[in-house]
Amino acid sequence: QVQLVESGGGLAQAGGSLRLSCAASGRFNSINAMGWYRQAPGKQRELVATITGRSMTNYADSAKGRFTISRDNAKNTVYLQMNSLKPEDTAVYYCNIQYQLFTGTRYYDYWGQGTQVTVSS
Repeated sequence: QVQLVESGGGLAQAGGSLRLSCAASGRFNSINAMGWYRQAPGKQRELVATITGRSMTNYADSAKGRFTISRDNAKNTVYLQMNSLKPEDTAVYYCNIQYQLFTGTRYYDYWGQGTQVTVSS
């Protein structure tokens, strides 16, 4: 079984910064891609940023230049540094990982519970 513990959400003022963390633990052989998604009230969940096992990154246009995703493989942890926050960044942010139970087998998606980020103007 896999657990994801997200932290770092909260309230920030516009122009401020927050850093989200997501630590994975449990039974798995390896983790491939890790990422952050968000869902604002009344909207669909959307990609924020992803990072592969080889640390190749991908960002939503809304995150480019302001957010930075990184990972610490030794700690099975992914981070999202969010700078220059805007009120429209307000959402629940979800961590996602693709993990493998055994070498050579398929990867599974797993989602965290979400952490609220609120940006005031």
